[in-house]
Amino acid sequence: MTSAPAQHVPFRLDGRRALVTGGSKGIGFAAAQLMRELGAEVTIAARTESDLQAAAGQIGAAWVAADVGTPEGVAAALEAAGAVDILVANAGGPPQALPSEVPEEAWEAGYQTNFLSTVRLAAGVLPGMQERGWGRIIAVTSMTVSHPVLRLPVSNAMRAAVTNHLRTLALEVAGNGVTCNTVAPGYTATERLQALHHDPAEAQRLAGSIPAGRFGEPREVAAAIAFLSTDEAAYITGQELLVDGGFNI
Repeated sequence: MTSAPAQHVPFRLDGRRALVTGGSKGIGFAAAQLMRELGAEVTIAARTESDLQAAAGQIGAAWVAADVGTPEGVAAALEAAGAVDILVANAGGPPQALPSEVPEEAWEAGYQTNFLSTVRLAAGVLPGMQERGWGRIIAVTSMTVSHPVLRLPVSNAMRAAVTNHLRTLALEVAGNGVTCNTVAPGYTATERLQALHHDPAEAQRLAGSIPAGRFGEPREVAAAIAFLSTDEAAYITGQELLVDGGFNI
């Protein structure tokens, strides 16, 4: 007597292996945590070993100290993660400045950390995904792709570049079972938001300008990332998913 095949449970990630960069804090950590809850094996990468150890221990993930803004860091992250089914490319935002005040070295740093890191990571995981006929490449960008913020010119430019790179890559690999999407958070309650808007009155005014009437939570952005990682999102590719409380309506 043969046993019945296992029933597919929707919106689960059992048996999938994920690499989340910038995974020790904020949105990256929330994504890694939710993916673990959904059954994935997760490796988180970041630069600070103590933060990584604490985060990985909290959620039961593997970790690797790596600066993915460098080729060596990307190689280290990929080696530690193994056969990656789900890539979440997430990098911290560049510092504030007016466009006319940005020094050339800041443009170069943003290019390496926010754009080339995604290009290199995607190139590293793609052959294995294509061979297995299944893969998810997701980059965390920002709503500034479609709604630029004056004092974030490097982020505005590099996030837009990432978005269009993954849209273009999606055209190439859609027939191989690999999807490429971006998740664009709006104002989300992270350490970076606190650093950019540390005055309580200013923060309150900003929250009031959002149709939802509040800042988002990292877990809410993580839910969008996790959804795009599932089998159920197999027909969604080349898209930008805004998670912004209606700010860009």
